[in-house]
Amino acid sequence: MKRSGQAVWQGDGLTGKGNLTTQSGVFKAQPYSFNTRFKSEDGLAGTNPEELIAVAHAGCFTMALSFMLAGAGYVADELQTEAQVELQQQNGQFTISAITLNLQATIPGISDSEFQEIAHTAKANCPVSKALAATPMTLNASLRGG
Repeated sequence: MKRSGQAVWQGDGLTGKGNLTTQSGVFKAQPYSFNTRFKSEDGLAGTNPEELIAVAHAGCFTMALSFMLAGAGYVADELQTEAQVELQQQNGQFTISAITLNLQATIPGISDSEFQEIAHTAKANCPVSKALAATPMTLNASLRGG
């Protein structure tokens, strides 16, 4: 299986602009620029690569966790994951310095210790986590009453 996306850019890095399109068409010419990446904290002006990495990681991890839970005999009422991708300037270069996965889950019948074990295993083994393994990752997993 192969998936693709396309970036188009016009101009220099500071004042130029571009757009991103996904193979599925979910994103069609979604704007991105220096401002959408580094200045628009609310994200309303357009997207950025870090936001897309975050949503891809949250989606992959959450789906991997649901499969692992099913394999252990559990079905989640809800899994809600927020991924935070931290971009910092280090030694004059921008780098993704950390990723934090914040998970809140409602899973009937599971103990917290078993939940934590399965969640951490899913974090270590989902394909996006593996692809981003050079970046320090943290998982904060909370089990809500169900």
